[in-house]
Amino acid sequence: MHLQESVAYLDELLQTGSTGDYPQAHNGLQFQNSGSISRIGAAVDACEAVIRDAVAERVDFLIVHHGLYWMPGRSVTGAAYRKTRLLIEADVAVYSSHLPLDIHPEHGNNALLASAIGLSNGQPFFDAFGQDIGLRFEVEISREVLRDRISHAVGGPVNLAPGGPHLCRHLGLITGGAGGEVAKAADLGIDTFLTGEGPHWSFPLAEEKGVNLFYAGHYATETFGVKALAAHLAAKLNLPWVFLDHPTGL
Repeated sequence: MHLQESVAYLDELLQTGSTGDYPQAHNGLQFQNSGSISRIGAAVDACEAVIRDAVAERVDFLIVHHGLYWMPGRSVTGAAYRKTRLLIEADVAVYSSHLPLDIHPEHGNNALLASAIGLSNGQPFFDAFGQDIGLRFEVEISREVLRDRISHAVGGPVNLAPGGPHLCRHLGLITGGAGGEVAKAADLGIDTFLTGEGPHWSFPLAEEKGVNLFYAGHYATETFGVKALAAHLAAKLNLPWVFLDHPTGL
């Protein structure tokens, strides 16, 4: 399929134009190619290592969560130059989706992580940038069991600030780096907050606010959406796809 048709499809599916986000997100097509797609890649970050892997895998349409322009910069030098050159020489297009992919009810990071740990019937919560960016669940589960389920879902260790009750009842979930929002989550009635990472001070703050704060990894909690979106588009176009794994450990 032509690149522009695929981009238009993803923009409509994800409601890219109407979803608020950080100004540096630049959701949508960030880097075009000559116009055709034959192999799709999925990755969390549009970093140099991922782009090199995409070129090696003969990917010509790369879907990422954190795009090329997330870090501030005005000049195409250093890594920015190397990435640009790689993309042009290998004819690779890059499509980025941040909050639109986080909050999508079917292909989103929040929904898919929730499903992976056995949560259902989530309700939107936590207003930011003009829409709710998280899900909340009414549960009855011990934090130890919950921790095991989360660890299994993300495939790695999970850190916990055990400030809340042993029996979790009001669980909020926002993938990525929302740990610094623990106070707001507590004010919304959450006793257990699941996210990827947070600043150092979020741990004692969670204790003081009476909240269990699970840190399951920024990277690990945001692999779900790009995989699902790439698989969906690949099935629609009858094309192969590959996940380009470049974990940060954070």
